[in-house]
Amino acid sequence: MMKLTDEQLAFFDTYGFIKFAGLLKAENSWITEEFEAVFPMLEEKHDGSKRTMIVPFADQRERLCSLIDDPRIAGIAKSLLGEDFNYMGSDGNYYTGDTPWHRDGENRARRHIKMALYLDELDGSSGALRVMPGTHRLDDQYGQDAAKICRSIGKLAIHGADLPAQILDVVPGDVLVFDHNLFHASFGGSAQRRMFTLNLCQRFKDEEIDELRSYILMHGHFRRDHYYGQAMLSSATEERRVHLEQVDSVCGDYAERTEHLPRLPMRIGMP
Repeated sequence: MMKLTDEQLAFFDTYGFIKFAGLLKAENSWITEEFEAVFPMLEEKHDGSKRTMIVPFADQRERLCSLIDDPRIAGIAKSLLGEDFNYMGSDGNYYTGDTPWHRDGENRARRHIKMALYLDELDGSSGALRVMPGTHRLDDQYGQDAAKICRSIGKLAIHGADLPAQILDVVPGDVLVFDHNLFHASFGGSAQRRMFTLNLCQRFKDEEIDELRSYILMHGHFRRDHYYGQAMLSSATEERRVHLEQVDSVCGDYAERTEHLPRLPMRIGMP
C-alpha cells in the first residue's frame, strides 16, 4: 500500500495539490480502452461544440471501478483522508475549449479531493490544468482575495490565462490530486481533451449524516436507482465496501428522491 511521506503531506496541506508523474503509466493502455468503452452509451455524441460529461463514470465499468482498490490510489487517499475515506463518485469528460477559474466546493468540515487522470499529453498551450497554490485555505487572506479576483475576472483587463498560477503539464499515466477548495482552470485546449476523475472525501461524522444525504442528492444530476453505478456495487471487494458503505447507507430512497430528474447518465454543455 502506497503511503505519502511527511514531505508530500506537508506539500499538499500547504499548496492544495500534488502531482504523481507516471503513477499509472503501465495501466494507461487499458484505462484508455475502458474510457472509450463508456462513451458509446450516450445517444448524443461528443461533437466538440461543448463539453460532454458522464456521471457516474468509473462506475460503469468493473475494471475502472478497480482503480479504487489499487494500492497506489487507495494509499494516496488513505494518507490524505484516513483509512475509512468515502468514494463520492466519478465523472468522465471530453473537454472543449477553456474552463473558467473555479473551486469544486467550499468545504470546511472535512477534506474533499479530486484525483484527475488525463488521457492526452497537455501543457499550458493545450489545456493543462492550472492551479492557484494555497487557495484551498478558505479563511486565509490570500484565498479570500483570490476568490474576489476570480469571481470578477470579466471586469479585469486581462485574460484568465494571465492570472498567476502553476501549470501542471501531464502525459498519460500521470495523476493529479487536488483539494476541492483549490482554484483551478484550463485554457487553450482542443475540443477533444479526455479526462476522468475520482472524487473522495473524509468520512462524515455520525451527526452529519443528514448533510451527507443532502450532498449526494445535490450531486445526483439525474434520476437513477442508486448514487453509485451497478458495476461499482456488484464488483466491490470487502475492502472497497468500506469506502462505499456510508453513502450506500443513505441511498434507500434515492430513486424516489431523484424521480423529478431526467433519467440519463450524462450532462452536456458544462463549463
